[in-house]
Amino acid sequence: MNRIELVEKIADTHNVSKAEGARILETVTTAIVAAVKKGDPVQIVGFGTFKQVARAARSGFNPSLGTKIKIAAQKVPKFVPGAAFKAAVDPKAAKRKTEKAAAAPKAKPVAKKAAAKKK
Repeated sequence: MNRIELVEKIADTHNVSKAEGARILETVTTAIVAAVKKGDPVQIVGFGTFKQVARAARSGFNPSLGTKIKIAAQKVPKFVPGAAFKAAVDPKAAKRKTEKAAAAPKAKPVAKKAAAKKK
């Protein structure tokens, strides 16, 4: 699905014009970009989280020249899909995860031993 198809879907679903659907989509994407740019995560429950992460500086390799190069540290956007999104894409994996969590024995809290004072 591309941007135009998404605008058409918004327009059809909410009985608005395509121009209005485009403005709605632009508002949502602009708000997400602005928040992530400031360093604030954007969490849409059931869908996922958009956030900014820092990549450390590292050395790379230029294959055309055959030399090592330094790659500077940078900030990049990252999207982490939510549980509902993952379950919608792969329901079998979600089912296995819930079964595994239910089958795993629950850890009992370790009781702290009181130190006995000898006199």
